[in-house]
Amino acid sequence: MRIHSDSFAPGQPIPAAFALGAPGGFGGNRNPQLAWDEVPAGTRSFALLCIDPDAPTDPSLAGKAGVEIPVAHPRGTFVHWVVADLPAELREIAEGSASDGVTKGGKRQPPGPAGARQGRNDYTGWFAGDAELGGDWFGYDGPYPPPNDLRTHRYFFRLFALDVPTLDLPDGFDAGAVLRAIQGHVLAEASVYGTYALHPGAAPV
Repeated sequence: MRIHSDSFAPGQPIPAAFALGAPGGFGGNRNPQLAWDEVPAGTRSFALLCIDPDAPTDPSLAGKAGVEIPVAHPRGTFVHWVVADLPAELREIAEGSASDGVTKGGKRQPPGPAGARQGRNDYTGWFAGDAELGGDWFGYDGPYPPPNDLRTHRYFFRLFALDVPTLDLPDGFDAGAVLRAIQGHVLAEASVYGTYALHPGAAPV
């Protein structure tokens, strides 16, 4: 199975049109176009995740005045998109069809492919308690790495072909719930990644 995007080249920078954060404020926050082929026989649905594995593990450093987060700082994951039950016949998600602009407090009913379910991304926890931005962030919300981070972040779009039509997931599910639910049901996986940074001196990947 293969996946690609017309919105960015593999391993290359993602345009700010697809990011939540841009220099000086918010970006366009459109979901990128994604398409896939060479799907294995027996596929009955797909699951899709977008994960940044380069998030700083100390969130208190993000945007802290007078501090630059070094490349060697320990890193964890930050989830930007969680989609389950994508139909087996689907081969493309169009640019801007699941997110087009910033919804403060998160999208309650994000658009997307018919029949699919979209879970909460990690901005739910990141903005928790924020009077303006706090809420349940469902669907796609793009890159917003700390502007003081010297590491260029990578954003992996991971697509799983599954042998079941639907996944047993709770309301408000997240990426962890999807990864647990797909165990034993994955026929194939494909991924593509792009990069993004807000620090003008961020090290290249």
